[in-house]
Amino acid sequence: MIWTVYLSGEIHTDWREQIAAGAEAAGLPVEFTSANTDHESSDAAGDFLGKPESNFWRDHQSSKVNAIRTKTLLEQCDLAVIRFGDKYKQWNAAFDAGYCAAMGTPYITLHDEDIVHPLKEVDAAAMAWAQTPEQVVELLKYVTA
Repeated sequence: MIWTVYLSGEIHTDWREQIAAGAEAAGLPVEFTSANTDHESSDAAGDFLGKPESNFWRDHQSSKVNAIRTKTLLEQCDLAVIRFGDKYKQWNAAFDAGYCAAMGTPYITLHDEDIVHPLKEVDAAAMAWAQTPEQVVELLKYVTA
């Protein structure tokens, strides 16, 4: 079986690349999917549909276009890894975690110890909490063996 792993959350560090490289080095039977991680193009995803009258409606329009990809890939994944960074609030990541929980899709949270408290409900529904991409790779080694 080839596992499909959706990588959700923080876009300002190379955690996705670290996990992909570790999985490749270990020869794991996984393929990775993700939302659009380019902030500017994500924000502009719906711009071709017309110029909204306010930033609220621009964000609303683009979030719906982005959701086509996100919803589809989350529904198709076998497992999700959801990363919460310390610099920005990743509301989209929290939403993805809730969506996974509602669908019964297992997910791993990836974040530092200093944000355990605000993520207690998200972590409670997770199958595992990792603090490093290397720990995620070790989890993937175990579950795909």
